[in-house]
Amino acid sequence: MTVKVSVVVPVYNPGVYVEDCIASLLGQSLPPDAYEVIFVDDGSTDDTPARLDALAATDPRVSVVHQANSGWSGKPRNVGIAAARGEYVMFVDNDDHLGDEALERMYDYGVANGADVVVGKMAGKGRAVPVELFRRNHPRATVADTPLIDSLTPHKMFRRAFLDDIGLRFPEGRRRLEDHVFVTEAYLRASNVSVLSDYVCYYHVRRDDASNAGFQRFDPGGYFKNLREALDIVERYTEPGPLRDRLLRRWLRVEMVERMRGRRFLALPADYRRELFEEIHQVVVERFGPGVAAGLQPTQQVVAALIAADRYDDVEAFAGWEAGIALTAVPEHVAWEDGTLRVGFSAEYTAAGEPMTFAGGEPMAVVDREPMAVAADSARTSLDGPPGDLAAALAWVGEDTVARFGKATADLLLRERSSAAQYFQPLEFTREEVPAGDDGRVRLVLRATAAVDPAALTLGGVWDAVVRVKLGGWTKECRLGPAPREDRPAPHAGVVAGHVVLPYWTAPHANLALDVDRATHRVGLGAVTPHDVTASGARLRALLPLHAPHHGTDALLRLTSSGTTHDVPATLSPQGSGALLEATLPLADLRGTTWRTALGTPGPRFLTLPFALRAGAGAVQVVRTSRPHPLRRLLRRARRRLGTALGRTAARLRARARARKE
Repeated sequence: MTVKVSVVVPVYNPGVYVEDCIASLLGQSLPPDAYEVIFVDDGSTDDTPARLDALAATDPRVSVVHQANSGWSGKPRNVGIAAARGEYVMFVDNDDHLGDEALERMYDYGVANGADVVVGKMAGKGRAVPVELFRRNHPRATVADTPLIDSLTPHKMFRRAFLDDIGLRFPEGRRRLEDHVFVTEAYLRASNVSVLSDYVCYYHVRRDDASNAGFQRFDPGGYFKNLREALDIVERYTEPGPLRDRLLRRWLRVEMVERMRGRRFLALPADYRRELFEEIHQVVVERFGPGVAAGLQPTQQVVAALIAADRYDDVEAFAGWEAGIALTAVPEHVAWEDGTLRVGFSAEYTAAGEPMTFAGGEPMAVVDREPMAVAADSARTSLDGPPGDLAAALAWVGEDTVARFGKATADLLLRERSSAAQYFQPLEFTREEVPAGDDGRVRLVLRATAAVDPAALTLGGVWDAVVRVKLGGWTKECRLGPAPREDRPAPHAGVVAGHVVLPYWTAPHANLALDVDRATHRVGLGAVTPHDVTASGARLRALLPLHAPHHGTDALLRLTSSGTTHDVPATLSPQGSGALLEATLPLADLRGTTWRTALGTPGPRFLTLPFALRAGAGAVQVVRTSRPHPLRRLLRRARRRLGTALGRTAARLRARARARKE
C-alpha cells in the first residue's frame, strides 16, 4: 500500500515521556502499512536512542535517524521531511501524543478538501492551545477568513509535494520560533488549509517536571531577533493594508502585549521584566504601524501604547491593577429536558472579591451615553495615543468596556479532565446592566443557558463545565461554580444517547462537573426503597431516581444468585421526576433463592440496585439489600485508590526497566 502519512518526531532526551507518544503512534486507526513513523534522534544522551532502535527492529513502520545535537527542532524535522515517503507529513513532538484516529481523520479530511495543510483540533494538558479556531470545522480556510494565525505550532499535517514545490523547510540551528516562520509561510502559500475541529487530534502536554523546551526562559535579544523573521514572512507575502496589520497583530498581542500583563508579567524577576520590556519596545517601534495596535482589545491597546511610549513604570502599574481582575460564574439552574441538560448561569468580572473596579476602589461607572448604541460605533475601537497616567488609563478602559457591552459574549465549554479535550456547547445569552448603587453605577452581567447534548460527549470520563467570557479587553475563563448551598440544583443521573451522565458538584469547591459512563455507586439509586418497587405476577415495576428521555428506552435487569446470572430485557420510561423500570421476570428460573439486582444501561456497565427478589411459587417478594457500613465503604475506596496509584507506579518502573534492557 502507498504510504499515506509520514510522522516525523524530533527526539532529544524525553525519558519516559516518549512512551505515551510511541503508544499513540503505534495505536493509530490508519492501517499499519499506510503510515510510517520517523524518529530523528538529535543527539540524545539518555536511554532513548537504544529504546527507539529496539522498537524499529521489531516494527516495520518505525525508522530511526541518529544525528549530532543541532540545538533545536528545525534540523531534525528537515531530516524527517527528506526521509519521508508519505503523501502527507505530520509533525509530532516527543512528549506529546495523538488521538487514536488522528492520522486517519486528518488524512481523509485533507484529501477530501484538496488541502496543502491540515490543522487538527488540539487539547492542551497544562499548555495553552487555540480555542476559537476549533469552534467548528473549516474545510476551506485562509488567514483572511479564519483565525489560522492563532495556531503556529508545527503539529499539523502538510502535503509533502507542497513543501517540496515551494522549497519550504524549517530554519535550523540554536534558535527560537522556527515553527512560526515555517507555518506562517505555509499558510500564506497554500492553495487550501483545512481545519478539523470535531475530533481531538493532538494532545499538547506539559511534562510533570515542566522541562518542555517551550517553558524554558529565553534570551530576549535572540528571541525577538527570531520573531522578526516571522514578521518578514508576513511582509513578503502580503500587501500593506488591513490583512497585513491583522496578521502582524498576532505577534504584537501574543508575544509582546500579553507578556506585559497581569500576574504573568509580575511573576518574572524584576531585572528580566525590564530586559524583556526593552526588547519588546524596540520591535514595536521598528515594525508596527498604527493600524496594528488599533485592532487590539481595549486593555491590550493601553499596554501597547505604553510600550511604544517607553513607559515601563506605567506598564508595571497597569499589570498590578489587571492582576486583580477575575471572572466569576454562578450556576442558576441545572435540569434535564427531553434528554438535554439545560445549564443556566450568570457571569461577571470581579476585582479582589468586589464588583469590577477601575480606579479608587469604585465599581465600573456607566458613561453618559447609551452603551448598546455606542457598541456599534467602530470609531471607539482605538486609543488615541498613550493615556496620560494610570488613572486616565483605567478611566478609558472602564468607559470603553461599558460602551462595548453590546459585543460581550459568553460560552460554556465542557473540558474532559484527564485529556483536556474540550467542546463548545450550544448557548443563548443576554446582557444585563444591574444597578450597583444610587449614583448610576452598574454591574455588567451576562446571563446564559446552555444545552448539553450527551450524544456529543464521545469520551467517557469527568467533564468540567468551564465558562468563557469576552468583555471589554479580556477573554477569561473560570469553572462554573460554586453553586449556592441553599438552592443548589440536584438533577438525577440521565440515561441518554447511550451514556449514563451524572451531573454533580465537586467537593469542596462546588463546581459543576459531569461524570460520563464511569459513575456506578454515586448515581443515587441507593435511595430506592422496596416501596418504590412492585412485583405483580411476572411483571416488575420500579420507580428510579433517573432521567430517561423517551418511553421504552432499552435496558437490562441483571439478576444474580450463587454464581448464576440472568439478564432480563427491560425498559426505562419517564415517570414524574424519575424513570420507571419495567421488566417481565422469568419466574420459572428464579424459584427457591434470593436474587440481587442491577440495572444494565447502554454499554457494558451495570448499576447496583438496592433491592433483591425472592421468588416463590408464582409470586415474587421484594426485599431491601443490606448496605455496607460507611467505614467499610471508605476502606474499599481507599484500597481502590491505592491500587490504582501502585499500578501506575509499577507501569512506569516497568517501562524504565525495559528501556534500560533494550
